[in-house]
Amino acid sequence: MLNIHNLSISFGGESLFDEITFRLGAGDRVGLIGKNGAGKSTMLKILSGEQEADTGQIAKDKELKIGFLKQDIDFIQGRTVIQEAQQAFVEIKVMEKKIDFINEQLATRTDYESDGYTQLIQDLSEITHQYEIIGGYNYQGETEKVLIGLGFERDKFDKLTDTFSGGWRMRIELAKLLLQSNDILLLDEPTNHLDIESIIWLESFLTSYPGCVIIVSHDKMFLDNVTNRTIEISLGKIYDYKKPYSEYLVLRQELREQQLASQKNQAKQIEQTEKLIEKFRAKASKASMAQSLIKKLDKVDRIEVDEDDNAVMNLRFPVSLQPGKIVVETEGIGKAYGKVQILEDIDLLIERSSKIAFVGQNGQGKTTLAKVIVGEIGHTGKLKLGHNVQLGYFAQNQADELDGEKTVLDTMIDAATESTRSKVRDMLGSFLFRGDEVSKKVKVLSGGERNRLALCKLLLQPFNVLIMDEPTNHLDIKSKNVLKEALKGFEGTLIIVSHDRDFLQNLTHSVYEFKDKKIKEYLGDIDFYLDQRNVENMRAIEKRDKVQKEVSNNNNSSKQSYNDQKKFKSLQNKLSNTEAKINKLEKELKTLDQEMATNYKAATAKPHFLDNYKKKKKEVEQLMKSWEQLQEEIEIIS
Repeated sequence: MLNIHNLSISFGGESLFDEITFRLGAGDRVGLIGKNGAGKSTMLKILSGEQEADTGQIAKDKELKIGFLKQDIDFIQGRTVIQEAQQAFVEIKVMEKKIDFINEQLATRTDYESDGYTQLIQDLSEITHQYEIIGGYNYQGETEKVLIGLGFERDKFDKLTDTFSGGWRMRIELAKLLLQSNDILLLDEPTNHLDIESIIWLESFLTSYPGCVIIVSHDKMFLDNVTNRTIEISLGKIYDYKKPYSEYLVLRQELREQQLASQKNQAKQIEQTEKLIEKFRAKASKASMAQSLIKKLDKVDRIEVDEDDNAVMNLRFPVSLQPGKIVVETEGIGKAYGKVQILEDIDLLIERSSKIAFVGQNGQGKTTLAKVIVGEIGHTGKLKLGHNVQLGYFAQNQADELDGEKTVLDTMIDAATESTRSKVRDMLGSFLFRGDEVSKKVKVLSGGERNRLALCKLLLQPFNVLIMDEPTNHLDIKSKNVLKEALKGFEGTLIIVSHDRDFLQNLTHSVYEFKDKKIKEYLGDIDFYLDQRNVENMRAIEKRDKVQKEVSNNNNSSKQSYNDQKKFKSLQNKLSNTEAKINKLEKELKTLDQEMATNYKAATAKPHFLDNYKKKKKEVEQLMKSWEQLQEEIEIIS
């Protein structure tokens, strides 16, 4: 399907890839992994044809269709969600215009006996058949199914795309790609803006996808559930194994241990040979043996151990000053967006040094309550912050708020205070921004690098209560582990919004579940919470909570809507064909009536005249019954 041979590319003299080779085939679901800045997104751009490599070749099958989900999305304004998603069906849309044009002609023209009119009827029949073959009666239902799977409600389908946030716009673009029937799907961080429910749906979709899928993701569970192959980019090389992520890690470690053992044994043999060479060199009678051993040593293929890129950021969250015992207290907090009530009558008491996780489906109010606490949005009810409380807030879109035109260094200097300005370069170094990297513009950084910069910037301000909303988005797995360890060592109060069980494990001491406008506290860590809910993981909760609500809906409402869309379009076309036939026959009968009215005997004396007349009358009666039946069916559906 796609062959990559000796691919190399570098930026500013720094090599990202050096003569890497691999092949992609149908059924491959590849997890493309590596540190932030290793070149994962660059690789996707090269495979999509959006960017060229310095050297190497990419051979692909003719007419290969590649879909690419990028992190930066730009839509044409003025389209609704459903219209944008249906841009996936270019051929169907062109054919629909042809069908509408022919139907309009059939409805307005009166030359029923002409060859042109007959040809229109034939054209409509042929195009309608072709339309059915390419999925014309199915695409509207398929579009709805995918949009609902990705978290859209039906009442949002007709809203303009520019009214949605970046995360929701990414979902629209993802829906479009999934509907296109591409041969290869390139997905750059597809789960970053998805809730657990949508991630579960996407996993199910991708595991049955017939083409090739390449996924850049730092979600270990998602990679394990979807992929059957892992390609890691590290220090300009790739490591390719036909295993999902967790199995790959074990395999890679075993290989490295074998290499180390072999290297150690070889080093012993080389050392012994070198000692013999030195010993024989001193004796003239043994000189030839020494030369023979030297030649043998020169031919030895030295065993190399795969290098590991172990550079990680150095992260610590200091507490600014000691606050009072109660840091946050709420009474009857409520929040609505228009007519939609998100939170209702929330009472909350948070004590100093608490470590709290906010969990639950998207849209249940986790981020909303976080924004209420930091004073970013208004609310009803009472909110009181404790004595000496200083809030630090890492928003879900924190990295997106950075100015792309500024350099890494300027971003930090502009945000620094007098007391922290002198520490900026040291802080950047701790976050792996060293040397010339501080002069890079923010817009050229990868998503993970931007997140690291946003975290670094957060540390410029004093705080003793830290609220973080999905802080692991875009972070590579090693950076996520570093962040987790830093938060475990934070001596202040922590509130963290996340759906990542691995990240939350052993990090928080209590869990607040958001559901149906309320919150419920579980006095234990994430494992205790899951145990109380009697499930293995948070995804299972989503499945269980959803099943009661959607068993009937999925089998009735969604499925019925999907089938109705298909049936409605089919009935409309049948109705147009029936009307055209009735018009043509009525025109022919009118001509026969005029003949009989002018000279009845002469007209009826023609061979088969009356038989033909009666036949046409009967056909009209039958067509009128069919027309009435079709009209009734259309009214029932609409």
